[in-house]
Amino acid sequence: MSETLLTLVRHGETEWNAVGRIQGHLDIPLSDIGLAQAAAIGRRLGGEAFDAILSSDLERALQTTRPIIRHSEQTIVRDVRLRERHLGVLQGLTGEEAAMHQPQAWQAFKARNPQAALEGGETLGEFSQRVVGLIEELLRTHAGSRLLLVTHGGVLDAVYRHATGMPLNAQRNFLIYNASVNVLRHRGGVWSIESWGDVSHLPQELAMDDT
Repeated sequence: MSETLLTLVRHGETEWNAVGRIQGHLDIPLSDIGLAQAAAIGRRLGGEAFDAILSSDLERALQTTRPIIRHSEQTIVRDVRLRERHLGVLQGLTGEEAAMHQPQAWQAFKARNPQAALEGGETLGEFSQRVVGLIEELLRTHAGSRLLLVTHGGVLDAVYRHATGMPLNAQRNFLIYNASVNVLRHRGGVWSIESWGDVSHLPQELAMDDT
């Protein structure tokens, strides 16, 4: 019975993360803190053997991935399906700005209705299908492998819900940290979460709140 191990890493902090500005598909680079977090992840995971390393094609994820492969011969497989959810008219706004200038879209986003339209972006259901489709494909094409996926908070949310059976419309009761390491195991059709929200590799001054 094959066993597939997925290590998922959320990208390091950006300046927009720090102020609560919605990024979505906007290509925002890491801040100085985020670069230091990425270096810490590189020290944590750089010596581990992965059969494949995949990353979102957005720069904040790629900047987080590069220190991991710095001293290896592995290459980064860029996959657009690992991008954050496209949040349409909300992208570039803070929560306060979104509530003021895009109240309908903001309410749809906060309600977590999988079918609710988000102008210019993906519904929550569409986004989840994109992420889960990639995960199920990897289980078929890389069965029995150890995979590293460097991605975004929304993707981590979708994968956690898929693995645990948590509904998309349920309020989140688990943590999603920048620069966190999250490990899931798939064996015999059954998921198990080996660890979640692990930031033990970060010095205290680099461990940020759940945002």
